[in-house]
Amino acid sequence: MTHIQWFPGHMHKARVEIKKTLPKVQLVIEVLDARIPYSSENPMLAELRGDKPCLKLLTKSDLADSDLTELWQAYLEQGDDIRAISVTSKQPAQMRRLIEVCGQMLPERKAAGKMITAMIAGIPNVGKSTFINKMAGKTVAKTGNEPAVTKQQQTVRIGEGILALDTPGILWPNVENPLSGYRLAATGAVRDTAMDYADVGYFAAEYVLKHYPASLIERYALEELPETQADLIDAIGRRRGCLNKRGIVDVDRASRIFLNELRSGMLGPITFETPQMMEEERAEVALAQSAKAEKKKNHKEERRDRFKAKQKSRRNG
Repeated sequence: MTHIQWFPGHMHKARVEIKKTLPKVQLVIEVLDARIPYSSENPMLAELRGDKPCLKLLTKSDLADSDLTELWQAYLEQGDDIRAISVTSKQPAQMRRLIEVCGQMLPERKAAGKMITAMIAGIPNVGKSTFINKMAGKTVAKTGNEPAVTKQQQTVRIGEGILALDTPGILWPNVENPLSGYRLAATGAVRDTAMDYADVGYFAAEYVLKHYPASLIERYALEELPETQADLIDAIGRRRGCLNKRGIVDVDRASRIFLNELRSGMLGPITFETPQMMEEERAEVALAQSAKAEKKKNHKEERRDRFKAKQKSRRNG
């Protein structure tokens, strides 16, 4: 399994702009993908925002497992300055009511009749611009089904007393947890050119086989559940006619079809991670990072010792 990395130049610029703009902001609205609340949470943003109140929006909740979404909301609301709410663009009235929530999070400012400046941030393709348009009740921000549509900050009035800064989607330079990288790719947060369809397709197939087998049987009219992810992709390829001249399934093409149907919700609501799963993975990543740091330290010490030994040999010679 390989690391999936995608950090275009404009994202570095966006990070610099966000850091410069944050002092003027009273509220941070972080938009997360309800299917991957942890993997779509940018650790750089938490570091940058400091102690500013944060409203975490779990978008695309219609595509996510509702039971797990409730679990994530409770998990994310750690601290008095954080609230987590699930939303979907299919319910614009619900999204516009979030304007009230913003006021509730800054009661003193609202009571004084002061404008609330909110920064809307998050990784690519989680629905930031769609959210702004729904709250504003009109199209004011450019949207698209490709990641990284917004390239620079734009200021939009989204309601009575609220000014929103729509920022470009930013990933971080190194996704330390490789599984998070695959979840980001499976849900469309990184450009398809930055991933291998078959690789990501196998990852998603393995997860759905284990956690949502009934969805696969129903969607692809399977008589029995395949044993492995490779068998599943092969079965999907045969159902969808992805055969070459020799009658062998084109794995890349079959994986594309599977991922596109998964992303669009054709397999039903699916969530790729749970809080417990993330706690376990976070511990594993921490151990791996510690081992890597120790190895680097030992390597540095070995080089230093060899250098000292060489210097001593020259002096004695």
